[in-house]
Amino acid sequence: MIEHETTNIVVTDLDKYYDALDKALLRYHGMKINDINKIIRELWTLTYKGEDITNIEIQSGQDSGARANRSYNYRIVMSKGSTQMDMRGRCSAGQRVLASIVIRLALAETFCLNCGVVALDEPTTNLDFENKRGLAIALGQIIASRAAQSNFQLVVITHDEDFVSMMKQELSSQTGFNMPERYYQVSREEGHDGRFYSKINAVDWDDL
Repeated sequence: MIEHETTNIVVTDLDKYYDALDKALLRYHGMKINDINKIIRELWTLTYKGEDITNIEIQSGQDSGARANRSYNYRIVMSKGSTQMDMRGRCSAGQRVLASIVIRLALAETFCLNCGVVALDEPTTNLDFENKRGLAIALGQIIASRAAQSNFQLVVITHDEDFVSMMKQELSSQTGFNMPERYYQVSREEGHDGRFYSKINAVDWDDL
């Protein structure tokens, strides 16, 4: 009898703890989605120079079912004024590229403060001049604001020399941090043995 009652009490307590943890996770999930969307809103306003999309955000829908099998469906929604619609299938290649970069930066800002390495590979693909410039401004401000973080490093891989010049101009206009002295240029050269080798040169910003 005592063992039965004790078991019932334990089961009841575990169910209470499970409910409390479940509610805490849902609350944490909602808070992080709000944090991410706040950063997305700021970066999108700063970078996107078109007039057809006011803002983008991540929205999540919860699948119905048992708590243990709960999952979320995420989608990117764009808005113009008070009208919202799914971004998928309704935007240009350049808008998709910019949206993916903005979302990656927002996720890094939200979750990766203790792992401050962000890598962007050809971030200006399909971007027009104005949106490239907006991206350079956003990256410059992020670099300046995170300069005091000892483990922060932004790696940008690009063939776009115009974008490199924009980054130089934007970084030089920022205050409160030391301007990087150089960037690295990777080239491909043929060796004496007829094989091709990659060559990395450190180039001073002043030579750009």
